[in-house]
Amino acid sequence: MSTESIVILGGSFAGLGAAHYAFKHVIPQLPKKDGVTYNVVMVNPSKDLYWRFAAPRACASKELMPTNKIFYPIEPAFKYAGTNFRFVQGTATHVDSAGQTVSVTTAGGEQQSILYAALVVATGFTTPSPLFTQTTDAAALESVYDVFQQSLKNAKTVVIGGGGPVGVETAGEIAELLNGKPGGWFASAPKTPKVKVTLVCGDKKLLPILREAISETAQQFLNKLGCDVVFNTKVVSATKAGEQEGAKTKVELSNGKTIEADIYIDATGMRPNTGFLPKEWLDNRNRLSCNPQTLRVEHSSATRIYAVGDVSSYARGGVMDMYEAVPVAMTNLKNDLISHISGKAHSGDRHYTANLKEQQVVPIGTQKGVGAFGGYRLPSMMVNFIKGKDYMIKQLAEGTMKGDAYTKDPKWTPVQQVGKAGLSSG
Repeated sequence: MSTESIVILGGSFAGLGAAHYAFKHVIPQLPKKDGVTYNVVMVNPSKDLYWRFAAPRACASKELMPTNKIFYPIEPAFKYAGTNFRFVQGTATHVDSAGQTVSVTTAGGEQQSILYAALVVATGFTTPSPLFTQTTDAAALESVYDVFQQSLKNAKTVVIGGGGPVGVETAGEIAELLNGKPGGWFASAPKTPKVKVTLVCGDKKLLPILREAISETAQQFLNKLGCDVVFNTKVVSATKAGEQEGAKTKVELSNGKTIEADIYIDATGMRPNTGFLPKEWLDNRNRLSCNPQTLRVEHSSATRIYAVGDVSSYARGGVMDMYEAVPVAMTNLKNDLISHISGKAHSGDRHYTANLKEQQVVPIGTQKGVGAFGGYRLPSMMVNFIKGKDYMIKQLAEGTMKGDAYTKDPKWTPVQQVGKAGLSSG
């Protein structure tokens, strides 16, 4: 008896979703061949899902966001799959598309070569600051948080680079933690904040994908927490004067000014985890290039390889994007495999359509927030209810681990392929 594997690189939200979808809707429909079974192999650096939505609060305070609320063990979530699920704690280092293998370095330093029938790349991204992504295991990130939170206790000047949601949320959490909550709805900015918090925004407004009126409200909420915002300015460099405790960081700005900070936090964006992939598969932003409708990697050297989540060229980012994308990528994977195994004509592709409506929910501290959903502006109270209380842990964590979003698969209309199943057109 032999086993053929659907290999999933990445165990965060996209990878988890792809694995659950595979067990619920892919493997049960694959052709039965004598002596052949199908399984899912997941490769991830950590044994736990890291609830990265909560990073801005988790990095600021363990009291407000305990670590037991942000780490969830992956393997128990697939107990229902039995031996058809295999988890490898490690990091992908190379993909051999000709041999259809992935090279992996395990957490213990061993080298493994994993053969795949189909490959899903869901390796996500890494942020410039270690505060917002899990690069190895839970213990390592907890240690980072311990050191950072200790440094916050004596900080008098904090600078945060980046006017996107992570920068705004982090500025709000830290400013509220250090300067206290506003006195009331109409409270003004504190005249003498305990700690000077500055958010440096490279754009003309905060939260670029939201309308200007919402961005202005975000600035007002930050100001009331004692956080100043500098617009149309980028951080040119941040140089720390040594590694000793209390060492200052010299933050040079594009407007010619310099700030001497006790703490500098880089929240300027994300870097896709694609260093192990062939360069010819990447776009000009180093993301895995894929067909924006089928999410299939269409380079001539790539066979049955699919991209899901923030690592890919199609992604706008965010969990809602992932909920739409996982069924598309995995359905096309299924149909490609069925055609490959059976030799029959391909049954057609499923297409992804990006949701381009104004949609982003951003807590600012534990009481306020701004956002829009489906193109409609949300009141601050609604933002706090949806995300601000616990960064959606109560609503989504258990269901995410169980794959509840993929229990049922909505009907869709196949689009006939041009070319061979699972292969690019060059």
